[in-house]
Order: sequence, then C-alpha cells, then structure tokens
Amino acid sequence: MAAYLEVRTRSCYSGLLSCFLGSLAYLFLLLLLSVVDPAAAIAGELFGLYGVTNKIDSPYHSFAYQVEYREGLGENFAASASYLNEGHLPNHHRDGLAPIMLWGRVNVLDRRLSLAVGAGPYLYADTTLINGVAKDDHDVGGLISASATLYTKSRFLLQGRVNWVATGRSMDTFTALVGLGYQLDPPLSPGPLPTPPRQRERTTDNELSVYVGQTVVNNPGSPKSVATCIEYRRGLLRYLDVSAAWLNEGDNDLIRRNGALAQFWLARAFLDEKLSLGGGFGGYFAIDKRKVTNSDQGGTGFASGVISVTASVRDFGFNPDLSLRFIMNRIVTNYDKDTDIFLLGLGYRF
Repeated sequence: MAAYLEVRTRSCYSGLLSCFLGSLAYLFLLLLLSVVDPAAAIAGELFGLYGVTNKIDSPYHSFAYQVEYREGLGENFAASASYLNEGHLPNHHRDGLAPIMLWGRVNVLDRRLSLAVGAGPYLYADTTLINGVAKDDHDVGGLISASATLYTKSRFLLQGRVNWVATGRSMDTFTALVGLGYQLDPPLSPGPLPTPPRQRERTTDNELSVYVGQTVVNNPGSPKSVATCIEYRRGLLRYLDVSAAWLNEGDNDLIRRNGALAQFWLARAFLDEKLSLGGGFGGYFAIDKRKVTNSDQGGTGFASGVISVTASVRDFGFNPDLSLRFIMNRIVTNYDKDTDIFLLGLGYRF
C-alpha cells in the first residue's frame, strides 16, 4: 500500500500533458494526413477532458485524463490522436497514446451537435510492482470510443465521451470523461470544419534553444532531478522538422543520465504563426552512471526511444526572432527507468 501511495505523485506531472493536446496528436495525425492529402494543412479541434476510470470486472476506480486532437476528413468522417492517463488503480499506473483513431460521425441540430464513434490502437506504458520491484510494461492494445460534441456560438466546444480499453494481457478499463475543446481555425459555418485550410510556409526555419526543467522517473516515489538541454531545430518541409539535442536528465536516486537526442517532428503553426504545436519521435543514445552492470542490462550506455510534445510561442514584439518553447519528453527504456522530462527554454530563430 505504501508503494501504491507513492506512485500517486506521478499524477501531478502526467496531468500536465493535457495542456498540450494538439502537440501530442500531431505526432501521428500529421503524418497520416500528409500521406492522404499532401496539400492539406493540419487544423482542427483541441480537447482536454477529465473523468473516471473503472477496471472492468472489479470494484476499483480512479481518475482519468484525456487530451485529443481531432481533424475532419469530410462531413461524416474524422481522424484523431490522443493521450490517455488512466489514473492509479491498485498496482497499475497506466497511460498511453492512441496514435491514430478513425471516426464515423453525424452532425445534427443545424450541425451544432456531432455524434461520433471511433477506434484505433492504444500504445500504453503501465508502471507495476512485481515482487516489490517496479516494472515499466510496454505493449499495444485497442481503444474504442464514442463522443458527443456540442458546438457553441464561439469557438469553444463541450464534449462528453466514453472509452473502452482492451489489452489482452494487462487490465481492461472503461473511462467516462467530460471536457472543453477549441477550434483552432474559425469555422465558416456552425459545426466542425469538414476539411482543413492550408499552411503556406514551413512551421520552422532554424532555431537554437536552451532549456531547464525537471526529470521525473516513472517508479514508486517518482524521484526527481534538474534537467538541462540544448537543441538545434530545422524545418525540412511544411509540416516536418528535425532536431538534434544534448540532454542531461540530472542526478537522483535511480538515474544519473545524459545523452544525445535525434528526432523528427510533425508541427503546425496557428494564430498568425505566433503559436506552434508539434509532436516528435526518435532515438536517445545515453549513458546512465547508475545503471547496473550485469548480463541482463549490459553497461552504462544504452539506446532507447523518445516520444515528445512541444508548444512554442513566437514573436514577443520587441524581438520577432525569439521564441519561448515547452517540451515534454517521454523516454522509453528497456530497463524499467522510463522518465518524463519537462523543459522550458528560450530559443533564437534565424
């Protein structure tokens, strides 16, 4: 029970992801739409939702967060990507990505109400305790959802939704949530935009940024340390950036880790290009001075995956070349030391 209560401290950090719904969703949705329609820009609806998780066939329940980006593919179809945090059920702290969901929808009441059903894969990470040892379980399940979205006279939206998560090996859950949404581009008529407008220029040219923030290890007690990073970012295509960075995750009870990051980013600019949102994925090549050296784990060096979200505010008026950027990195390891890294930095664009 003590270990279970310690794991609850992670919720404060995982919940921060709901503020960056759009950037997480772009990671896979932009890639899909660029293949389906290279001329399409990525604009749509951002949602942040809160509710409850119930473990199927058990009395246990907990909180739930979900953040989602949804994009119209026509009047009766849509695609989305989302992040779901299923809370803290006994011996399970699970969250994950629904990288791409396809929806069928009907828009009624003069297009003020949109009813939709969708499904897609669910890539999850589940922190559990096995014989007192923390494990980060990574696998793929399925997510089936139904939603009702109310379009107000402004660009703000109200949504209620239910999700069924089926994994086959981990727990199955049912979540019910309500929340607010926002249309990033003004609609020409009430209701959802059937298709998006087009972005004219690349989201990013060249950008050099320095960051400071916090590392949180996804283990009981959530050990923390100060993180620092320096990053170079360059736009390759209209919605595609690439970055190279050096990340120092700091020194805490479980890790003393630093290394090089290389990522591709799918990104989009909004609000006259003063705001950009994006999602990234790539590799992390690091050295962990606290990593145990044995036949199972090897030496201190390792390579792992990283999935990231970012939001950037540009053009402060006094200097249009400066930007303020937030990045959240999820480091996915093979030795049960996954981390969430929250960074805030100042960038120079050139």
